[in-house]
Amino acid sequence: MPRFTHPRLEDVPLDLALHALADPNRLGMVARLAATERLSCTDAAPCETIPKSTLSNHLKLLRSAGLIETTQAGREMINTLRRSDFDQRFPGLLEAVLANRPD
Repeated sequence: MPRFTHPRLEDVPLDLALHALADPNRLGMVARLAATERLSCTDAAPCETIPKSTLSNHLKLLRSAGLIETTQAGREMINTLRRSDFDQRFPGLLEAVLANRPD
């Protein structure tokens, strides 16, 4: 059974949060999660052609920045956006980044 590390948001530095949101693929993943309650790892992928190893790395970075939480549901890994916790730590950051992302 996979065990994922989810940091306490008070331990996440601003530069790590900004780094996680700076990549267009990760930002797209966060936007998809913001639009829905939860997504499997495959459904969170920014495109169909992304290698699994790259997807895993993006998800790991988003987890380490405190943006997502990953849980196991049967054989699937389900991702949810930690929006309220993240907004409490960095007020307005996620909203501003999502509102200004290129389409």
